[in-house]
Amino acid sequence: MRVPAAVRERVAAVHGDAALPERLRLYDGWAARYEQDVAALEYRAPHLAAASLAFAFPAPPAGARLLDVACGTGLVARELHRRGFRCLHGVDGSAGMLERARSTGLYRELRRCVLGREPLPAPAEHYDAVTLVGALGEGQVPSAAVPELLRVTRPGGFLCLTTRSNPSNLRYKAELEAALERLERQGAWRKVLAQEVECWERATSEEESPQGTGYISGVVYIYQKCPVPPLEEG
Repeated sequence: MRVPAAVRERVAAVHGDAALPERLRLYDGWAARYEQDVAALEYRAPHLAAASLAFAFPAPPAGARLLDVACGTGLVARELHRRGFRCLHGVDGSAGMLERARSTGLYRELRRCVLGREPLPAPAEHYDAVTLVGALGEGQVPSAAVPELLRVTRPGGFLCLTTRSNPSNLRYKAELEAALERLERQGAWRKVLAQEVECWERATSEEESPQGTGYISGVVYIYQKCPVPPLEEG
């Protein structure tokens, strides 16, 4: 099934070369149709990310404090809630997206923040887990912002990140993975999982799916912030 032309146009617009204020305006305008459009794309990142984080999490998650960065309309929160996470905070740069996220009733706190332009509105070591799903890509959140995610994560806490592997995002993906590996070499965190997924979402052009499958691939990364607390005896 081919992705509808209107969906392709909206996706291209937010991933284009627009300046930040215009891109945020585009996201505001997209908010009402966002979930319908990503359903047409068969966008699997929220499900895959939440499942991976829940699998890695060592304790019952109900009491865990989690920050959903670039939360959009709340797709990741829905998946996390199904897996037992209840203390969810969210940030996004788009007021329109935040309005939709607020309507879900799943977040205890929602705040506007443009990661990469400003720090996260949270103290250091505040969260047991941090997610950033769908916004690590060309023209979106810069890879240089990853240390800010670490800052607000407690030692031993988990970070769940995703990016796409389509041709137009390969340069960004290489920069991101270099940043992730550099932090690991510095002892800031340890890698728990890096899972490449072939059918991440439907491609919006033939050029974005060189294998001819009609899909693009993507990656889920799970990291644990160091120092990792020792296991309790007994």
